Amino acid sequence: MELRDAVRRRRMVRRFDAGRPVPEEVVRDLVGLAVRAPSAGFSQGWDFVALLDDAERDRFWAAAAEPGPPDAWLRGVSAAPALLVCCSDPGAYLDRYARPDKGWTDRDPARWPVPYWDTDVAMAAMLVLLGAEDAGLGALFFGVPAPRHDDVVAALGLPDGRRVVGVVALGHEARRVSGSAATRRRRPLEEVLHLGRYGVSVRP
Repeated sequence: MELRDAVRRRRMVRRFDAGRPVPEEVVRDLVGLAVRAPSAGFSQGWDFVALLDDAERDRFWAAAAEPGPPDAWLRGVSAAPALLVCCSDPGAYLDRYARPDKGWTDRDPARWPVPYWDTDVAMAAMLVLLGAEDAGLGALFFGVPAPRHDDVVAALGLPDGRRVVGVVALGHEARRVSGSAATRRRRPLEEVLHLGRYGVSVRP
């Protein structure tokens, strides 16, 4: 698939077919694409935890889901046969930029008005989403509710300091459902592209 085709066809899938597994080698290939993402200082402060069997995914959902009966979203997404938990390591960046070629010896997170450890992981996740489209799979990037982060970190045995940036659900789409794009318009180019300074738009 051409890159432009993958970008234009990609969409978030919210209903997965639990009966069609995603082979481990496909997940390995997708993570192989992910680690080609940009990385500040080539710090590579990312880790990906693949949950490919029922027990692993059940443990994740027990930690990540809000209390109460599952809604339609959770029923649809929890059917995904593969989850890829995308984690960042801020310490890898603080260490990298304290090295002589960077010179920020104080390791102060305040030097990072934008946390590139999370930004880089998000870009890596985007490559997974595009790779899934290219492989004929459906995918969804979603976040873990704030009150559940510590429980997910513990359930996955993540080292101290690791952050869960988001999760990619992978599988085959069971049923097409509409998301926010059905009720919200895509902002046109002349509204989002500014030439030289904010408010100077391209022509329609």
